[in-house]
Amino acid sequence: MRNRLLAAFAAGWFVWVGVCAVAAAQQATRTAPTAADWASVAKLPDFTGVWELSFGAPAPRGAAPPAAAGRGRGADAAGRGRGRAGGPSLTPAYAAKKKAFDANAPEDSEAANCLPPGMPGIMGQPYPMEFLLTPGQVTVVIEAYTQVRHIYTDGRQLPDDPDLKFHGTSVGRWEGDTLVVDTVGFSPLTELERGVPHGDKMRIRERFRLTDPDTMTIETTITDPDALTMPYTSNRILKRHRNWTIAEYVCEENNRNSVDASGKAGINLASPDSK
Repeated sequence: MRNRLLAAFAAGWFVWVGVCAVAAAQQATRTAPTAADWASVAKLPDFTGVWELSFGAPAPRGAAPPAAAGRGRGADAAGRGRGRAGGPSLTPAYAAKKKAFDANAPEDSEAANCLPPGMPGIMGQPYPMEFLLTPGQVTVVIEAYTQVRHIYTDGRQLPDDPDLKFHGTSVGRWEGDTLVVDTVGFSPLTELERGVPHGDKMRIRERFRLTDPDTMTIETTITDPDALTMPYTSNRILKRHRNWTIAEYVCEENNRNSVDASGKAGINLASPDSK
């Protein structure tokens, strides 16, 4: 019995060590930035500051105009790879999932319970976002749900076995004046679009570019061999507000909306002072 317990412990220990080794291999070593590193950042396109999605603004030449979006939904433009209804072209299995969802759709999304949408929906929220450029990284501070995205530009590769996260793992590179970002590894709690889950192999590529000093375009291409018959590309336009700061967004503070387990939406009309 004692030998069997020792063997089981040893086997478990080796598995744990193996998992840790894989995790360590996926982490890049960060060194303190040098003056030359900061000088290189100063030469990059100026993405810094607070930006807001522009609905109904004229699209730059060659880009599709963004469609209007409701609260909590993305601002995806009608893009390439569309299905008949203007959305992504879904495979039969995922089109059936979408049809079943639409037949009994809840009154509100899980965002009513303060669950952030994750990628790709978080980049289409009608709330400001701030871009911070530092050596080896672009940080996107999103006011909605107080979310933060880390885009690594330090030369690392995408992980072979990424942790599944709401924003995935994003690795970027600069191609001239364009930031090209690839993202993989998404939480199963996120969706390709409302009512449509994503497959295990979903991958998102974004291209960020300034079309003038205060206008940014984001071209987003989603590839998902399980859910999509072809890649789906959409465009967004952001405007810079140089005198804005990101506000605090605490979803649970004075949260009056909720969705129960059956999908029924509710609202709490009691005064916050009653607490």
